[in-house]
Amino acid sequence: MTKRQRTALIIGASGGIGSALAALCTDKGYKVQTLSRRTDGLDITDEDSVRSHAATIKGGLDLIVVATGALEVDGLRPEKSIQNISTDHLLKQFQTNALGPALLLKHFTPKLTKARRATFVVLSSRVGSIGDNYLGGWVSYRAAKAALNQIVRTAAIELGHKNTKAICIAYHPGTVLTEMTQKYLKDKTSVSPKDAVIDLLNVVENLSPRDTGYFLDWAGKQAVW
Repeated sequence: MTKRQRTALIIGASGGIGSALAALCTDKGYKVQTLSRRTDGLDITDEDSVRSHAATIKGGLDLIVVATGALEVDGLRPEKSIQNISTDHLLKQFQTNALGPALLLKHFTPKLTKARRATFVVLSSRVGSIGDNYLGGWVSYRAAKAALNQIVRTAAIELGHKNTKAICIAYHPGTVLTEMTQKYLKDKTSVSPKDAVIDLLNVVENLSPRDTGYFLDWAGKQAVW
């Protein structure tokens, strides 16, 4: 009997994590589809763009990973204090890191298969944790990621009513060395995108529907909301 080929969609596949994940999924035998702004013109902040790109993707997917996001938007660096926030910065962070993934959840969750276990992963960050914030700063980015976590949690509950085998999680990949993060790492320990996506797939392969709606880290442990 021929083994069924698993299918995956990587959104944000031109970035460091997204491109490494697409390559690893291919090596693991997945049939991989990819979408990105750089390659396909996908604008996750524009619902018409999201809708039209979703229409090009065939349903029945086993895995969807949203690997979009930005620490800097239009060159605006994270603020050091509440005194440095601006309307423009806050809105752009929410558009990129909360609104965009929300639109992707809206239009791409119906692409998950209902015939077997299916997983929708949205890359988040522990920086968005409210309970694990002891440093302050980075106000707009933190707030947008906290909003993203709530969006994923809510979407997972709703998805569970429509697709009982589906899993939807927010995922913290750890500190990953990418073009986006390298200037902020300083002495922090980091992992390569290649190692980060190995961890991600290991977590995905050990999930069950009872894990849906959680905020998990690279070790598969629940992160603090």
